[in-house]
Amino acid sequence: MKWLAAAFGLVLLLLQYRLWLSDDGVREVSRLEGAVAKQRAENERLSERNQQLAAEVRDLKSGVTALEERARSDLGMIASNETFYQVVPRGSAPVENSVSHDVRTHTAAAAPH
Repeated sequence: MKWLAAAFGLVLLLLQYRLWLSDDGVREVSRLEGAVAKQRAENERLSERNQQLAAEVRDLKSGVTALEERARSDLGMIASNETFYQVVPRGSAPVENSVSHDVRTHTAAAAPH
């Protein structure tokens, strides 16, 4: 009977060793849970970004306002009924700009739409 109890005790110790200290044990499970949580957070961030991009695509397909805003911000375009003003701080060198006529005197120039 002693041998049977000793064998069960030895098996129990080996299983505990494998559970707590081996590469496939509790440490690996903990590491994988951390990786899953990190990936879920990244997926959530990307999902929000995708929703924003989808909304922008819908807006660009359906509305003119978004196209005008994109043309103004990205391409520097202005509408035909608007006037472009460029304000340059004193003491800075004038910069040649194809849209404005004279940057130093702050004159207005309208660019074709």
